[in-house]
Amino acid sequence: MKRLLREPLIHFLLIGAVLFGLYSLTQSGRPASASSKEIRLSLDEIRQLTLLYQSQWRRLPTPQELERLVENKVQQEVLYREALAMGLEKDDEIVKRRMAQKMQFLAEDLAAAREPTTVELRNWFEANNAKFAQPPRLSFRHLYFSPDRRGAHARDEAQLALAKLASQPVDAKVAGSLADPFMFQDYYRDRAPDFLAKEFGPPFALAVARLPPGSWQGPVESGFGWHLVFVDTLIPGRVPAFEEVEADVKTAWLGEQKALAWDKAYKDMRARYTVLLPAPPENAAASSSSQMTKGPAPADMVSK
Repeated sequence: MKRLLREPLIHFLLIGAVLFGLYSLTQSGRPASASSKEIRLSLDEIRQLTLLYQSQWRRLPTPQELERLVENKVQQEVLYREALAMGLEKDDEIVKRRMAQKMQFLAEDLAAAREPTTVELRNWFEANNAKFAQPPRLSFRHLYFSPDRRGAHARDEAQLALAKLASQPVDAKVAGSLADPFMFQDYYRDRAPDFLAKEFGPPFALAVARLPPGSWQGPVESGFGWHLVFVDTLIPGRVPAFEEVEADVKTAWLGEQKALAWDKAYKDMRARYTVLLPAPPENAAASSSSQMTKGPAPADMVSK
């Protein structure tokens, strides 16, 4: 008997029996029209509770655990209905925010329900291909000249070092002896200008992107000081072909469609309402009386 009780199949059958029993209880003895005091759980809802438990704990719940899950679900529904009956949802900013968010999701989901054709995506890509432009990428080595160590002579000494490096290869032994230690990397491989702008500052990133590859150039100023730069690889920026980024194009197209659907849905809903704003306080009105015509202030300002 103990061995049988440890069998997973027995556990599964017991849980199945509990599910069937709970479903039968929720369905039996119900009148044709459910009253507001009925809490009806479907078999799908109970199955969903089981799957959620299994995904969290990597096993099926025992019958007792499943019973507690069902009771927690019932408790949530009871408290929700009692809160509604007491009007606790009124003037609650969190509830309002959540309901407004759901309305926005519903409007956006209508746009996402339609699958775009390849022709549609290709035409949209042609009109918006700048969004998918790939920036240039470059690899370079640099020598750093620190203003903290060299003071106002940092740039001039970098210029002198450049003269010594003329026609020298990037790995010339003399190069390292001319510069100061740098806190980050001495060599950057396959970096985009955005990365360099964050690392060194935007002016440095723009200047390095314009340097000709294959020789020491500079001095180039960064947020740290002065640098001599040897660009060994420069891959120009480009707009990829549609086939390369079709999946990204679809994602961007759906995002735009959702935004358009939400904007249209809100404008349609907003047009059905008239917003009444309070009149400005009397002291505020008096302070700007020189700019206003005489006459009684309206009780409310109307905004469509």
